[in-house]
Parts: sequence; structure tokens; C-alpha cells
Amino acid sequence: MIVLGIILLIIGLLTGIAVLWTIGIVLLAIGAVLWALGATGHAVAGRRHFY
Repeated sequence: MIVLGIILLIIGLLTGIAVLWTIGIVLLAIGAVLWALGATGHAVAGRRHFY
């Protein structure tokens, strides 16, 4: 998500499309939060495994 957010930010900046810029910021923020939660050891949208 972080990479997609950065790509959309760059495309939005180069083309001047504000919607891409906004979506890029949102994806970048969500990706950063999910990355931070994953780095601290919290399961994000984890599944239960019944072994």
C-alpha cells in the first residue's frame, strides 16, 4: 500500500489530478499504520488456524 500510495502521489503531482493526490495520501497513511502495527507484533486482519 505504501508503494502504491507513493506512485499515485507522483502521478497526481505530475498530471495535476487532485483525486490521485488525495488517494495517494490516504493509501500512504493506511499503509504506514498497518506497517507500524505489523512491526509491533499485532496481527492485522489475521486468520485463525485450526491445527
